[in-house]
Amino acid sequence: MPEITKLERPPQRIVSICPSNTEMLYELGVWERVVGVDNDSDFPESVKDLPRLGPDLDVDIDKIAALEPDLVVASLSVPGMEKNIARLEERGLPFVALHSLSLQDIFDDTLRIGRLVHAEARAQELVSELRDRMNAIAERARAAGPAQRLYWEWWPKPLISPGGPSWITDLSRLAGGENLFADADKESLVIESQSVIDRDPDVLLICWCGARRACGLDKITSRPGWDQIKAVREGRVHVIWEGFFGRPGPRLLAGLELLAKAVHPEEFGQPEAPMGFPLPPAGTRATPVTL
Repeated sequence: MPEITKLERPPQRIVSICPSNTEMLYELGVWERVVGVDNDSDFPESVKDLPRLGPDLDVDIDKIAALEPDLVVASLSVPGMEKNIARLEERGLPFVALHSLSLQDIFDDTLRIGRLVHAEARAQELVSELRDRMNAIAERARAAGPAQRLYWEWWPKPLISPGGPSWITDLSRLAGGENLFADADKESLVIESQSVIDRDPDVLLICWCGARRACGLDKITSRPGWDQIKAVREGRVHVIWEGFFGRPGPRLLAGLELLAKAVHPEEFGQPEAPMGFPLPPAGTRATPVTL
């Protein structure tokens, strides 16, 4: 079955196989119609009561089919998720696949899902609210001072950072910063440690994908040559939870609010350390990352 574009009746048995989609469905007010989610979905709190269908990169298609969904909301936001799409097509399950790069894409996808689940008015309201609150933060950030150069780190081995075509570039700009690798034409890229040193960012944002506990700052600041970086010298190194930044959905607003504190603390207040994590730090290690 090809990807669906319209449903004549509101779907009553919705499955989400990506955390950002799960959060979007909740914000759209159709939570009571969600019957199953991927293992990585952790919001809202009541998600714990739903059947789990496997990790978002390798969902169990038999479990999905057994739920008899009339809509599966899939994603292509992470490399490797395309195999989920292929399996849904093979089994003839009704699905839609989201692939947002920019904030505008995320807004458009929110409206798209709103139409599919017959919650268009709520989708329009949600997008309007997100725009207004993000723009309010951006206005304050612009008045707070010059743009700060932000190094984002998705992964430590190898070093992976978001490139230009990414909602991270948009969030950085709204918070009064510039994504250090916005000149790259890839969603994310493997970089060399020396390139970070050479570009000398004002702020380091350590945002490892999948880590639910914060790593110790010494794991970052002790890297060879990184003591030369302005952000390290001035103590502007922040370990932040990926759940507020790596998911193309409505909770990016919460991420932007945290980010604004890291970029312009004189305007938005000092950020907590670590930032936004659902679990307390565990020594100096982040899980499941091995350094």
